[in-house]
Amino acid sequence: MSLKLFACLLYVVRVAFDRGPSYVSCKECRDANKTDSDGFYDLNWQAIIWVDKSQNLWLFQTFVAMICLTEAVIFVYLRFKGNFYRSLFSLQFLAEISMNLPFIPTIFVSSIRTVFIPSFLNCWLAKRALEYMFCDLNRVNQRHQSALSHRLAIMSATVLCLIFTSACGIQHFQRAGGREMNLFQSVYFVVVTFSTVGYGDFVPGNMLSQLYIMIMICVAFIVLPTQVELLVYTWMEKQKMGRNYRINRANNEKHVVVCSTTLNDNTVLDFLHEFYAHPMLQDVYTVLLSPCELDATTNMILQVPLWAHRVIYIKGSVLNDDDLVRARQDEHNVLRSWAIRDFAPDVPQLVQIFRTKNKMHVAFAEQVVCEDELKYAILANNCLCPGTSTLISLLIHTSRGEEGQSSEEEWQRLYGKGSGNEVYHIRLRESRFFSQYEGKSFTYASFNAHKRYGIALIGIQTTIHSSWPILLNPGPSYILKASDTCFYLSLTEEQNSALSFTKETRKPSFFGREHMHTPDFPNYDVDEYAHARLTESTPDLRPSNESDKNQAQNYTSDIEIKTGIYKKSTSNQLSTKSKFLTIPRVPEKISETNIIHKKYSTATRKESWKISGEEAKVVKGYPPVLPYIGVTPTRCYILQQKKPSCCLQLTKPCEHCEYKSAYEYKWSNKCIILAADQAADGIYNFLIPLRAHFHDVYSLCPVVLLLEQPPNQAFIDVLSWLPLVYWSQGTIGSLDDILHAGINFAECVVVINKESINSMYSIYLADCSTIVDVQTIFKMFPNIRIMTELRQTSNMRFMQFRAYDNYALSLSKTEKLEKKRGSHMSYIFRIPFAGGAVFSASMLDTLLYQAFVKDYVISILRLLLGIDQAPGSGFLSSYQIRKHDLWINTYGRLYQKLCAETHDIPIGIYRTQKCPTTLCNSLNMNLDDQEFLMQYQQLSADIEREEISNLVRNRMRDLGLPVQDYDKAPKPDDRLSYVIINPSKDLKLEEGDIVYIIRAAPMEPAPNTSKGFKNF
Repeated sequence: MSLKLFACLLYVVRVAFDRGPSYVSCKECRDANKTDSDGFYDLNWQAIIWVDKSQNLWLFQTFVAMICLTEAVIFVYLRFKGNFYRSLFSLQFLAEISMNLPFIPTIFVSSIRTVFIPSFLNCWLAKRALEYMFCDLNRVNQRHQSALSHRLAIMSATVLCLIFTSACGIQHFQRAGGREMNLFQSVYFVVVTFSTVGYGDFVPGNMLSQLYIMIMICVAFIVLPTQVELLVYTWMEKQKMGRNYRINRANNEKHVVVCSTTLNDNTVLDFLHEFYAHPMLQDVYTVLLSPCELDATTNMILQVPLWAHRVIYIKGSVLNDDDLVRARQDEHNVLRSWAIRDFAPDVPQLVQIFRTKNKMHVAFAEQVVCEDELKYAILANNCLCPGTSTLISLLIHTSRGEEGQSSEEEWQRLYGKGSGNEVYHIRLRESRFFSQYEGKSFTYASFNAHKRYGIALIGIQTTIHSSWPILLNPGPSYILKASDTCFYLSLTEEQNSALSFTKETRKPSFFGREHMHTPDFPNYDVDEYAHARLTESTPDLRPSNESDKNQAQNYTSDIEIKTGIYKKSTSNQLSTKSKFLTIPRVPEKISETNIIHKKYSTATRKESWKISGEEAKVVKGYPPVLPYIGVTPTRCYILQQKKPSCCLQLTKPCEHCEYKSAYEYKWSNKCIILAADQAADGIYNFLIPLRAHFHDVYSLCPVVLLLEQPPNQAFIDVLSWLPLVYWSQGTIGSLDDILHAGINFAECVVVINKESINSMYSIYLADCSTIVDVQTIFKMFPNIRIMTELRQTSNMRFMQFRAYDNYALSLSKTEKLEKKRGSHMSYIFRIPFAGGAVFSASMLDTLLYQAFVKDYVISILRLLLGIDQAPGSGFLSSYQIRKHDLWINTYGRLYQKLCAETHDIPIGIYRTQKCPTTLCNSLNMNLDDQEFLMQYQQLSADIEREEISNLVRNRMRDLGLPVQDYDKAPKPDDRLSYVIINPSKDLKLEEGDIVYIIRAAPMEPAPNTSKGFKNF
């Protein structure tokens, strides 16, 4: 290529030193060449054929031509593959001959050395050589990512060759007549002519110039579109492939690599919002590595300026995708993790897998999220206390608590504000909130921190040897140390808080005073109030004398009288109820003698129980058979003797049991039905929380696994050791199967998404089969609590769908409004999600994103759900507010009561209330028409209800089941439930509220201290 460019350079030099047509060096025609053409159409052919050329320049040109010609002949010989004529008459070889062979006769005939030879056409041969060079470069370096730059270079070379060829030709043909041009002027003329219609300052002066420029324009119309098409095609393919992240950037910039088989807009947005919610990660680049192409929506998201400068998409994989055709999703992730470990063993990995059995393969990773493990544990806790799935989902999502704040409905403002709470951490010695509690009990610090700052201390990470690193609510016996790491719930982390410590800290809570409909009520006793008043204003002061306490006593008495809660009570009633108003203070420290401590050693005393429905006795212990490698042994209720495998099948009689349906078992408690397509190992994590050792053994609910495919023997062996666990083959869509499984006696039904069927559909239609089956159950058994797992959060709006529920339909407007405001959690106001009736495993993706900064969040969640058990760590439980508990009045007083009496830590409330009335005015109907429409809808619903009831009762008669067990009366449709995380201390309690608490670890089974308690 260099020789071709040198030949073009020699031509430019020849033109630059050309003195014009009058100085052509032809001895035989010197006089004729000096004659200029007088007319416009009179062509000076001598000026075209002969040029002014020095002897040295001819020598250089001839030498270069000889080398090029020799090289061309050698290449033809080397490339000869049996077809001589094809090689000889190739376009490239003919071009070499036409431009270099004319120099050979000039060696022998000196008179023709000044003849014009168009050596400027060598630029096209140089372009061809450039293409060959790119091919050789790719072949040698094995690089195919730079196709766009190569195509752009070839396109640029083509344009330059067209301009150079046109300029040289115009300059030469203008010698024949008209206004002469130098090389620069000819280049200017060509560029202006090709880009526009020309300015008229330079025009072709003869017929040859005009003909030549027309030919070159035609050539440009033929050549350039082809090159542009190839360039655009390559650019589009490059866009699909993503961007490049070069080694020099990787060495100088912090970045994370996200590997995934598929990418969709919801997954990408969830990751970006969660990952960049932390201020420390704003300068970290994200590289999305996936073998799939981005869809239009995801591509547009990555073009947003907020993400465009720090998110890089690369189409590819850490592996060769051809080797993964037979592998499933988990195997993809395992092989990716191994490949990264092999290539860069020092790079920390955060891996998400789906199947529990694959945890053993990625045990070396810093953080591992197993979807099946967490999903089944969340659903199990959701059975014991409604709304747990919503509680966990909101805690692991990043939000500022701004959702629903513009709504006119109080429950949306309250619920949306609480959704902004997250788990944060801080070292106690570095904390402005908790440093003052060094040397005090954990329970005292948790209560006072919530009372003063509105944050809930839920756990600590200790550095004490021979103890579990992370403990949830270790209880009053644990004394906080400066080296402890505190975990707390708050709307924002302490470093970003705006609380002032020089002023009175009795500020409006995060939820505001608008939710408190009664005057300020003291939520602590007299001594605690006096202590709080003094320490909050001046932290170093303490009550110095008895008069201060008396003044506080009078102040609190005045407040209690002014509230007027017992205004209508007699003096006897007032004195009686005043006893309930006295809540014990939470002590700073508690002595060992004040703790109810009873030694409980299984080595010396092992209790056993006989429960209805089991032949063998029930004991506490660890399951002797585990379903997969890597499962954490957890203490639970197990059978003293293994149950025969034949007795596990609910509807199949055997020699030990002749029952054919759930009705014949006569269980003392309602059952829990889990419907799935296959017996996954993760179901073990559904059963263990339901059989945890801290439950009352007589409150255990039977569990029925409704499986489409029969389980293998290994899974049956695991079930054989767990009490009151059965399986039945059937589908959730079959009425006969669910009737045999005991749906009439069910406390709740859990439906797992059908992966085997839904994999055939698109990503948004993947839940269609599950949604329709659940809707059928919802129609037939409206009083059953149904919990459903879906794949896409956008499909939550179809759960428990009522075509005439105006209020539920109106919530779609709220969802759209939140989307417009940029919220990525707009679905939280859907009634099924707010009430814990639906859960999407895709929400667990954010758990992995948060684990990048919060390496403790997975451990806390596992302890909270009961997947792991730690000595001295608490567990999730609940406390239900009944009518006789309403004297507590506020959440802050309840916080004190729990901390003082049972040492429990409340973290939220599950509240059920009536739906606001919403009239259907979309059709602009008058009141009479609206009343008629409502009557018609009610009549249609009653007719449908009666038809469904007849269908179910007829099937029950055919199956031999008593029809009186079927309850056709539907539950009221005007109720909605929602979760309030870490509410204000001033929030007023309501009857029926279920308070989520982290109960301190018992030394023995937790006593049933109150009817309001319900242990998980």
